[in-house]
Amino acid sequence: MTEATAQSSRVLIGKTAIITGGASGIGLAIARAFATQGASAFIVDQNEQAARTEAQKIRASGGVADAAACDVSDWQSVQRVFGSIFQRGPVHLLVNCAGVAHVGTVGNTNEEDFDRIMRINVRGMYLCVRAVVESMKNQGGGVILNMASIAAIAGLPDRFAYSTSKGAVLAMTYSVARDYLNHNIRCNAISPARVHTPFVDGFVAKNYPGREAEMMEELGRAQPIGRMAEPEEVASLAVWLCSDEASFVTGANYPLDGGFVNLRG
Repeated sequence: MTEATAQSSRVLIGKTAIITGGASGIGLAIARAFATQGASAFIVDQNEQAARTEAQKIRASGGVADAAACDVSDWQSVQRVFGSIFQRGPVHLLVNCAGVAHVGTVGNTNEEDFDRIMRINVRGMYLCVRAVVESMKNQGGGVILNMASIAAIAGLPDRFAYSTSKGAVLAMTYSVARDYLNHNIRCNAISPARVHTPFVDGFVAKNYPGREAEMMEELGRAQPIGRMAEPEEVASLAVWLCSDEASFVTGANYPLDGGFVNLRG
């Protein structure tokens, strides 16, 4: 393969992407994949040091990346960070990965925890979409990709607040896709099942000390395919959905679930 052919095969060349929650887990895998595919990746995360470290690693590998600290639930923070990125040029892609999890039923989820989940997972996504959508409209189009969850479409035990927030993410996705259909802005969602991220490792280590291997196997078996997804698998789907190869796809939700929704016994 010639260098010119290799360049042309990278499907995101010339695109600028903002990835929220991009300093770890799924967001980081997407930032790396986007940079590999030729995009300029802006890692936006509340953990500024981690975001800058990961952006530096991408640059060291030959990609284009930068980082900024942002509280996605705060409009002033979003305006400041996104505004500084807009000053450098148009933003073509927004991937909303920033979010937090919660374990509990409606009966034992207190108001503070419920409000925190909704503030970050729903308000945070709304603010980030709001920050880019008019700019995308004025520049002739763009792509918004929201990270939902199978918790939005399947009844999961002890995930009341989290499931509620991800259901809102799906509704938001469909609404934005419809409202901006005539402005060449595509908006889609990915709904992963359990993904093997550092969050999962930390959760298992904290709650099941000495039983880590056993619990990881159990978590993997919850998916009919027999394992958890890897962040890179989510990133591969994100690359396609944000590329021109998916130009006919909008208002869609893609379960990436190892058969969880449709193949459970």
